[in-house]
Order: sequence, then structure tokens, then C-alpha cells
Amino acid sequence: MDLPPVQLPVPGERCVRTVRRIRDESGPIAPVMLPGGVPAWLVTGYDAISEVLAGDDVLYSKDARHFAALHDGRVPADWPMRQIIEGEHLLLKDGADHRRLRGLVNRAFTPARVRALAPRVQGLADELLDGLAADGDGADLVRRYTEPLPITVICELFGVPPGDRARIRAWTRVLLSHDATPRAAGEAGSALPAYLAGHVELRRRAPAQDLTTGLIRAQDEDGARLSDNEMRWILWSVIVAGHETTMHLIANAVVALCADRDQLDRVRERGDWAAAVEEALRSRNSVVNTVPRYPLRDVRIAGAEVAAGEAVVVAFGASGTDPSRYGPRAERFDVTRDPLPHLGFGRGTHFCLGAPLARLEARIALSALFTRFPRLRLAVPEPELVHTPSIITEGPRVLPVLLS
Repeated sequence: MDLPPVQLPVPGERCVRTVRRIRDESGPIAPVMLPGGVPAWLVTGYDAISEVLAGDDVLYSKDARHFAALHDGRVPADWPMRQIIEGEHLLLKDGADHRRLRGLVNRAFTPARVRALAPRVQGLADELLDGLAADGDGADLVRRYTEPLPITVICELFGVPPGDRARIRAWTRVLLSHDATPRAAGEAGSALPAYLAGHVELRRRAPAQDLTTGLIRAQDEDGARLSDNEMRWILWSVIVAGHETTMHLIANAVVALCADRDQLDRVRERGDWAAAVEEALRSRNSVVNTVPRYPLRDVRIAGAEVAAGEAVVVAFGASGTDPSRYGPRAERFDVTRDPLPHLGFGRGTHFCLGAPLARLEARIALSALFTRFPRLRLAVPEPELVHTPSIITEGPRVLPVLLS
């Protein structure tokens, strides 16, 4: 493809605004440049995205072995995004391999297991809000609440010690940042799997009542245990994705509710925090873009001819506000709108397996926050908020709030 002037990210513009602008200006699919000048197709329209997702494991692979530019010299050897797209984590598996590993991980997120976590999530939220109250007006909601809640929940599930969680958060932040240096990305990309390998070995020697121990004991249909490599990459997927996206989802919902007190009042009147979560997933999704997919043969997407092996990036951040799907006021956060299905957690074979837990955490987090601090509001105008430097996920880096 010919490289166009449109690139991701655009300096000075939030990535979610970029992908929505590209949708409105260029239609449901457009050629772009990823950081480092790497060519890709950006799919932004709801129908086109839904079509691509329906083709997973049939028309599209997520395995970078099928990415032509990665193997013909067009992708720099030190490209920071290699740390994400060349891993062996669950997000990049296809077909039978994906189904086998996903089936094992699904045991961690059964409806009964997730429901059983509700008291712990509520208790943790209450503890964190005590700390927020101690900080008083001007407290950073990200540091005090929206970040520690999901990372504590997911790390407790898998037995990661409290003293190690800050390192996991720091490595994740680097891996998902588009402005990380190649050296920093390489170091984080090596350190996190190495840590998880050590964690797995620790649990082999000293089993505990956590899901890492449960996965170690899990066997496939032939009775063979998961390999050490599969174990650490499963943990990579669920721990990284299990906190990064949820922390931003909660923060984005808080911003939306504070920006429109009528919406907040409606949620309070109904006690329907689940509606606020679903509307945030639709219109304020924390996942802006996915890791690429690669057509296994030449395909046609929304009228565009896409060659086999080219990178196809799905812009979830644009799908939920597509006016062709949700009408002329699609951008508006509105908990009373007639519900239509959204793609906040994807669809098909790669539908987010942590969706039940993310919904539970976000629902409890919002309810606890606005119940404890009914007058909570932003301490700075919304346009002044600085967002995370990532083309994959997005949320406020700092969220100062007034409590009273």
C-alpha cells in the first residue's frame, strides 16, 4: 500500500479522537502508518469491524508470522511494538491452539467464580476510598482508586505478591506506550515474561489457593500439562489485559458521569450502574485499537482491497460511536438510549474472556465511589486531562477530583 500522511498517533490529538476523525473523513477503512512508519489498514466502521471479527481463524490470523512487512525489512528490528505482536500470549493465538488455552483460562472467569469475587471487590473498593478521603480534594483518582483496584483483583486471583504488583504495572505501562524507547520496550518485554516464569516455578514448588496453581494442575485432553512457556504467556495475557483495560474503563466512566450530572442523577435514581458501564463500553471504551490481524488471503473490507499479509488494525474506539450504527448523537454518553449491541469486548472467537470480571469491577467501583462521594467532580476541566500515550488503550494518566 502507498503510505499516506495519516499516522497513529497524531501529535497533540487523543488517539480515540484520531480514529473517529479518520472514520468520519475517510470512511470505514483507511490506510495509516503505525508508530515507526509501519504500514497498516485501520478499520473504523461498526459493520466493517464486525465483519473482520467474524473472520477470525478463517480469513484472518493474529500470528505475526503472517505479517509480510515484518519479514521483508519494512518493519525496523527495534520497532517497540514487536514486544506486543511477536509474543506468544493468548491474544495472538489462532484456531485449535487458541481454543485449548482459552478453555483453560475460562475456568478463572466462570459466572459463579466471578460472582463470588463481589464481596472482595467491594471491600477493596471501600478500603481504597478511605485512602482517597484521606488525601482530600485534589486527590488523583487514578493513583488512589482506578489503577490499584483492578491490578489488586487480578494479581490476587493469580497469587502475585503485593510487593511485585508495582513492577507489573510499570512493565505494562511501557509495553503499551507508543512513545517508549526501543530499549525500554525491549527491557520490559523481557522482564515481564521472565518474572512470570519465576512466579510459575514458585507455585510449582509451593502451591497455593490461587489460579496460577490451578492452571499448573490443569491438563489438556491427553493428560499432558501446559508447557512452562504456555503458562507464562497465559499469565501475561490475563494479568496485563485484566487490569490495564479495566482501570481505564472505570476512569473513563467517571469522567463521562462527572461531565453530565443529569446522566449521573439518572443512574443514581435507578441504581443502574450496569447501564453506566455498558454505555462507557460503547462510547468511552478503554480499548482504542487492537493488535493487528493479517489476512490469510486477499480480502475486500468495506470496498477496500487488502492483500494477504497486510496488517489490519481494528479501531474499537471508533466502532461504538459510528453514527451509521448509533445515530447522529452517537458520541453522547446516554444511559437512557435504546440499547444496541456494542463491540466493547469484541465478538466471536476472541470475545474478551474477562468481560464478566471487568463488568463486575466497574459496576462496583462506580457505585462505591459515587455513593461515598455524591458530590465528586473533576478538579480540572475535562479538556485539560492528559491521556495515556498508547494507540492500544486510553484513559486519563492523572484524574484530580474534588470530593465535597
